[in-house]
Amino acid sequence: MSKFSPQLIAQVQRNCHISDALYARDYSLCIYLLKMREFYRWEQGIDFGEPLPKGPLGEWLTAREQLWETLAADEYASIAIGDSQHEPFASPAINQLLISDHLIYSAGYCGEKPHFFLAELESHEEYQGTQIYIAGHELAREITAPPALSLGNTVFLRRESLKRMIWEKLEEWGWQDPNRAIARAAGFYHFEANFTASLEAMTQDELDTLLKHELGEVACGQDLGPDWERMLVSLPRSRAAFHVRAIRDHLVDCRYTLPALLEEGREAAIHFYMANFTTMRKAIFPALSQAYEQWLEGDGGKAYREVLRRAADYWLDQAEACLALYHRHGDDEKGLRKALDELADSQML
Repeated sequence: MSKFSPQLIAQVQRNCHISDALYARDYSLCIYLLKMREFYRWEQGIDFGEPLPKGPLGEWLTAREQLWETLAADEYASIAIGDSQHEPFASPAINQLLISDHLIYSAGYCGEKPHFFLAELESHEEYQGTQIYIAGHELAREITAPPALSLGNTVFLRRESLKRMIWEKLEEWGWQDPNRAIARAAGFYHFEANFTASLEAMTQDELDTLLKHELGEVACGQDLGPDWERMLVSLPRSRAAFHVRAIRDHLVDCRYTLPALLEEGREAAIHFYMANFTTMRKAIFPALSQAYEQWLEGDGGKAYREVLRRAADYWLDQAEACLALYHRHGDDEKGLRKALDELADSQML
């Protein structure tokens, strides 16, 4: 098998297309169009900042949606490598055959959406029983390209997707506005002097932040048990699903990510973290935003450390409350979503 086997790339990309055919249009129209624009940029190899051609983009969008219509009823195909056939979600077995060719494959679920990608493998290491793969140039992907994910005791970090996400945030949020957290983060680099080198440097730093978070997810996953992932898979894209994910993210970051960033004095990473503090997470954890403001005023992280100390236990309690609701309503999706929404309305720290 050639390192860049067209057959392998085509197989993975087809499964990506099937997943997109079933789930891509669950996004709001605005988010969907933004994601499709950047998906087109990736697929066509258009550099960051280069304007997208309106005519070809529109034609591509129409053709892609037509392709999805032909695939919506198809099953995910097995992955053929040499003379062997593998189930599409058999990532460990597939990667055993790909690593010698410096390729990495991932197949799992992001919520209820099946998720696949194939990329060049930059590096592989093991940390306390967890396999860590860093992917570089991506050969097959979906409309959504999360820069990091963990599957069991395996962590995948996607450098190209992270770089793309950072660039999108800089463009979207106005990185030259000094009152924005994204601008404070960008200020630690030299974007005006050398945008490309600065984006590379910021990506490298944020890979380390992502690794801290994903290793924390593995550890918290062991504490919460397998029913947590079953609960996530059972929830369709909804307020309840966003709420449950926000709880685990808060638990992970209060236990692992933010304490490490504070201890290491990673100021740029703290600013970038707060720039990515989503609406749901901010709504149920306003104390963290307040601690950030005190940190900006020069308290040396005192408020942060106090909030994180209290919040680590609080979010564990809330995660266990979600699991109790899942055990009570697990066979009743509507009842579970209603109970989780009511829990969300009562939560704030």
